Amino acid sequence: MKVVAVANQKGGVGKTTTSINLSSALALEGQRVLLIDLDPQANATSGLGFPADEHDSIYASLVGDDSLESKVLTTTQENLHLIPAEMDLAGVEVELVRFDNHLTRLTEVLRDSARVRAAYDYCILDTPPSLGILMTSALAASDEVLIPLQCEWFGLEGLAKITRVVSQIREAGVNEQVFIEGILMTMFDGRTNLSRSVVEEVRKYFPNELYETVIPRTIRLGEAPSHGRTIFDHDSNGIGARSYRDLAREFLKRHQPESTLA
Repeated sequence: MKVVAVANQKGGVGKTTTSINLSSALALEGQRVLLIDLDPQANATSGLGFPADEHDSIYASLVGDDSLESKVLTTTQENLHLIPAEMDLAGVEVELVRFDNHLTRLTEVLRDSARVRAAYDYCILDTPPSLGILMTSALAASDEVLIPLQCEWFGLEGLAKITRVVSQIREAGVNEQVFIEGILMTMFDGRTNLSRSVVEEVRKYFPNELYETVIPRTIRLGEAPSHGRTIFDHDSNGIGARSYRDLAREFLKRHQPESTLA
């Protein structure tokens, strides 16, 4: 099971939208996917149709009171499962600081859950928009990081910060293998020079990491979570759904270069 953190400490960049719809698109491609909502706001949870605070989060697993496997929920989509979040998850940061291994607790929980590791091809971590313990724990537990980046100049400042944090996690020896697998441009508007300029600026410095697929700014992508649906349930033939299908296929091509994806 490969663990991928979808991370950006800046809010409003399409991080949860990407976590939900990339997970769903990978599942549609036949991959077994576990999405873990690590954000106490629980937007990924509600975005998949589960009311926040009606299910157990990963909280008890992180503090050693329950198994990870017991938190897994079955979604309406084949191949896609969820470990939800709840508002109480915000308190886990206070709890974790009592542990000497607080930065590696999530790493250990995922490592020790043999059944979970065997059951999935990919584990996607939807992280909170902050640089607190939950975010750093996610980076410490991940094999790689996918950074959604809004097509605005302020987004470049956020990119510099998150890349620096990933480097710090690596250099501190917390997770020496973690790397930035990809940068995904979101809220792209091809009619504006701004969007195109920001994409080209990122391409200049991160040519290998930048995804060719861009996620457009569409009303449907914004509507879908309010109905508890992925974009594939809400507008399966729209440009948003097509973009996330393209992203999933590009993602899989990077991870499975010899595969023959349609």
